[in-house]
This record gives sequence, structure tokens and C-alpha cells, in this order.
Amino acid sequence: MRISRFKLVLLIAMSVFGLIAASTVLVTYYELKTAPPFCTAGSVGGIALNCNAVLGSRFSVFFGIPLEFFAAGYFVVNVVLVFMIAFGSERIFAGSLNILFGWRFLGLIFVPYLVSVEVFIIRAICVYCTIMHVAIVADFVVITYFLFYNKSSPAPIPEGSLGQMGSEG
Repeated sequence: MRISRFKLVLLIAMSVFGLIAASTVLVTYYELKTAPPFCTAGSVGGIALNCNAVLGSRFSVFFGIPLEFFAAGYFVVNVVLVFMIAFGSERIFAGSLNILFGWRFLGLIFVPYLVSVEVFIIRAICVYCTIMHVAIVADFVVITYFLFYNKSSPAPIPEGSLGQMGSEG
């Protein structure tokens, strides 16, 4: 294995939480046509905790496809890339590392927009959307930390990859 077990688990953990949240919404709201569990619990500062308001808004779909479908795909790609980094050849490792950083950055770009829509336009928060947002931000923080933090003296970034993810702790 190319990276430590700790790094492997950490790199996958938030994607799994995000995937569970996205899948829960896809199954309960879009397939079973019921509100996901824990989705109505009052309001704070005039902003309701109401998944139905968020998921039923015109902002919850893109070209007729629920955003949770895209989120589930995002988290699945994350997991696949992490496994490619952990178990792939040197060439696959370097390419996958660069793609994972860019992919997670792309996910991060959408979070402020989605949170703004929930808070300022819909005036409601979806618990599951928030879990996905936190997972996306945590994903990016973790990969950035692993790529750019070096406990010893600063070392140049290897050619072909954004940083090192060796098997050290």
C-alpha cells in the first residue's frame, strides 16, 4: 500500500459520510417521496431547519437531475481516486494525486454558492446538504494537508505530483 492505513481511512471517511447523506436523500426524498429523517426541527435566526424546503426548491436540480445525484457521484469518484493513490502504480499514483486535488478543489468551489442559496434565498437549511458541504470542505482540507504539509525541512514538490503522500504517519 502506497499510503499509511491512517491516511487511507482519513481520505475516505468524509467521502463515505457525504455519500451516505446523498444516498439517504436520493432514496427517501426522490424515490420514496418522503422527508428524510431529522429534517424538521424549528428555526434559528429566521432560517428554518427544513430539508423539504431546500430539496423542493428550484435550486435543488440541475437540468432536471437532483444535485444529490451529482454529490453521490462526486464522493464515489473521491473514493476511487483514493484507492488508485493507495494501490496504483507509480504512474497512476502521481496522476491520481493531481486529479484528486483538482477534483476536491472543484467540489469546494460549489459549497459557498449552495450554502448561500440555502441561507439567503430559500431561508432553510437541509441537514443532509450540510453534511455533504462539511464532507466536501473536510475532503479538501485533508488532501491539502497531506499534500503540502511536511513535518521536516521543506522539500521540493516532486515532478508529476502536487506533493508527497508516503507511508509515514
